[in-house]
Amino acid sequence: MKFNGFIAAIFVAIIIAYLFPEGIVLFPLKTITDIGIGFIFFFYGLKLSPAEFKLGFLNYKTHIVIQLTTFVVFPLLTLLCLPLFETGTNSDLWIALFFLGTLPSTVSSSIVMVSLAKGNLPTAIFNASLSGLIGIFATPIWLSFFLSGSADFEFLDVLIKLCWQIIIPLILGLFLQKFLGDLARKHSKKLGLLDKTTIILIVYSSFSNSFTSNIFGNVETVDLLKLTGIVILLFVVVYFGLGLLCNFLGFNLKDKITAQFCGTKKSLVHGSVMVKVIFGNSANTGLLLLPIMIYHSLQLILIAFYAEKYRKRVLQIETSEKAL
Repeated sequence: MKFNGFIAAIFVAIIIAYLFPEGIVLFPLKTITDIGIGFIFFFYGLKLSPAEFKLGFLNYKTHIVIQLTTFVVFPLLTLLCLPLFETGTNSDLWIALFFLGTLPSTVSSSIVMVSLAKGNLPTAIFNASLSGLIGIFATPIWLSFFLSGSADFEFLDVLIKLCWQIIIPLILGLFLQKFLGDLARKHSKKLGLLDKTTIILIVYSSFSNSFTSNIFGNVETVDLLKLTGIVILLFVVVYFGLGLLCNFLGFNLKDKITAQFCGTKKSLVHGSVMVKVIFGNSANTGLLLLPIMIYHSLQLILIAFYAEKYRKRVLQIETSEKAL
């Protein structure tokens, strides 16, 4: 495993938020993160390759399995965890876990890991891109079932924010893709720095609010350990469950790899953005980000491990086929 500077920077941001919970008043942080969110989705629209998207379109069985897992199975599994939380739907920790379950798949790391494992790359590109688009609507819709009575959640206000900060920049990016798409894809890594910087600032802002309001003071260590255990269990159940389902449906090895890798991923980028858009500067936003941060670190480590095992297996099969 290579050193992941992004994950390290996130934890540094949390430490700074703990040491300076009132914030470092040098820049208008809210304005910067709001603009940054718009740019994330503007460039997302620019970088969405129509050719690669079309190439993976026809593999419909794999698409259905991945999208149903991401937006139906995951949320339902977190619902099954409800009895483990004493206050039920009033528990901030359960809401945070449910929020994780409703998030879309990652884009970049899904594609990188599928590529590393020698999976079906066009299908991975299609599903990761489609998941990001569906998640813009699916996440707030799922949350509305349990937060509609909350002062922090007004569905109409959330939709208006989504339009201004996410949907309009995304549509603008898609519209300008014909003119700027190749340039955006060429400088994808540099543009990725903007995404990561925005996420780090959102994490800092969220945890600053939570530390200032002493949200974590009300959370017992045993509850955090329980949350971590549930997050790990979710990954294991979904990953191996998808493996069994793919075997049952007769998927070839490359499609199985793609389904397992894309179907288990959850996006820290979308999670951070959605927390900011939906909950604004609420005191518990840091707590809401905890499960996705734990899950994101876990998925990177475990998927990288399984990717290497699958890569060797695929290469052995290809070598055997060539020998014949």
